[in-house]
Amino acid sequence: MVQTPTQLEIEYPLPDGSPMAESDSAREYLIYSVKSLQIHFQQQDDVYVSGNLEIFYKQGVPSAKIAPDVFVVFGIRDYPRTSYKLWEEGGKVPNFVLEVTSKSTQENDEEDKPQKYARLGVQEYFQFDPTGDYLNPPLKGRQLINGIYQPIKSTQLADGILSIHSKVLGLDLRLLNGQLRFFNPQTGQRLLSHEEAEAEIARLKFLLKQQGIDLD
Repeated sequence: MVQTPTQLEIEYPLPDGSPMAESDSAREYLIYSVKSLQIHFQQQDDVYVSGNLEIFYKQGVPSAKIAPDVFVVFGIRDYPRTSYKLWEEGGKVPNFVLEVTSKSTQENDEEDKPQKYARLGVQEYFQFDPTGDYLNPPLKGRQLINGIYQPIKSTQLADGILSIHSKVLGLDLRLLNGQLRFFNPQTGQRLLSHEEAEAEIARLKFLLKQQGIDLD
């Protein structure tokens, strides 16, 4: 009896444990961005926020991958993933990508990655340089128009703060004393990280307890 060869299963490598950022400041902004956006969209179960996660965009080609520092996908279920394979996600590509630019990533963030993101169809591509040494201005945004990224106009607020609006997220990205923060333009409120949100809850509980109201 002739046996037909079985098709070899293609392995898509899992994260190798390598550092997700080359400096403490870059890592802090990555964590803040992911956590604050997760909190902001937590009531919507069809929004997925992640960062430093490999996106495989060609089935059968494990080398065809890219790992954005921060990305948001609308229209897919939110649950923990070890990687993001487009063919398993209905072809849904990230709608928003943020790269935290550094000395070692500057060229890749400015040239190679935008080309890949444009080919994939990522609607908005933002870059932030915590040091201000490699990007001028240190916060940039681009939107995909007819397959080509065009700059998103920034605004200078009355207090001199640089602000760029993301239509995709419905949020403003602002530089506060050189620090990247997300703002809700409808309320003017800054998006808090998980730690900041917990600290604010603890502060409010303390104030209520002083008034004789114990929520615990």
